[in-house]
Amino acid sequence: MRFLPTGEQSEFARTLHGLLAASQVPAAVRAWGAGDHGPGLALWSRLAGTGLFALAADEAHGGVGGLGPLPVELALGFVELGRAGVPGPVVETAAAAVLLSELARPGEEGGGGYEGDAGHAGYEGLVKRFLPGLVAGDALATLTLPGGGPYALDADAATYCFTVSAAGELRLAPGPGEPLESTDPARRLSRPPADGELLAAGPRVLAAARTALVWARLLTAAQCLGVGEALLASTVAYVKQRTQFAAPIGSFQAVKHRLADTLLALEFARPLVWAAALGLAPWEVSAAKLAAGGAAYGAAMTALQLHGAVGYTEELDLSLWLRKARPLRDAWGSPPACRAAVLQER
Repeated sequence: MRFLPTGEQSEFARTLHGLLAASQVPAAVRAWGAGDHGPGLALWSRLAGTGLFALAADEAHGGVGGLGPLPVELALGFVELGRAGVPGPVVETAAAAVLLSELARPGEEGGGGYEGDAGHAGYEGLVKRFLPGLVAGDALATLTLPGGGPYALDADAATYCFTVSAAGELRLAPGPGEPLESTDPARRLSRPPADGELLAAGPRVLAAARTALVWARLLTAAQCLGVGEALLASTVAYVKQRTQFAAPIGSFQAVKHRLADTLLALEFARPLVWAAALGLAPWEVSAAKLAAGGAAYGAAMTALQLHGAVGYTEELDLSLWLRKARPLRDAWGSPPACRAAVLQER
């Protein structure tokens, strides 16, 4: 099993890193949290130009994934999104693309219709209606899935809001629904309406939703890894500059131990994320999410403690990452849910 990215994969990650470094992402995050989606959407368009969202679909539907989505490349990309703190429903858009791609796969029904509803067009027509815009970056999507929580992310900014019920009904919500308070202002949550246009229903929808949930959990784990790395890098830079007793606080043994523990947690999470991307086994993805989410949250606690009072200020860009760590740790699979999924497999 290979855990090192290929040259092409590394070049893709470097391209994203360079683009994001030059894109004033913190300003876009603050604007997004204030309800101004303009800078975030402009950033979204630049990300789409790299082919990031096209990785979530196969070539037959406008993607670049050959026979299906490319999990390793997407995971590498989402580490960079987490490191830069990119706002918006990036995980949800990719998961929606996977959901639609799964519906289009030939199966026992031949991909030709909806179980119990012969009056609708086939799955292929449904996919052609929504997937090209998501793959090209012209449309944003958010969604809720069974086992993924009842709240939709950034439904007010999304072009489409999909919901899948426990009964296997895929619907297009008519609006963003009732807004809710969030720990991170740039992660705007809402509970979408239960009604809406019925797009599909049946066991095949539930099967596609289970696959999309695995992908959402994997990409959130990759985001967590990037967030943790960004927090650690900021903290290391700060403790080299902050002095106490005429010495940088980074030279103190207690500070070194805290940073080393944070680094170890991130480095132990990294191979779990790559293994999950290579295998896509639900329990491996849950293990990766559990480790990466915990490492990111630990990095946030370390950053907050070592920055001291300045770490609490909203004016400091560090706060943008601090506020993401806990919501991302719990998104698409809380630690208890991920732990239960791993234990159930074992």
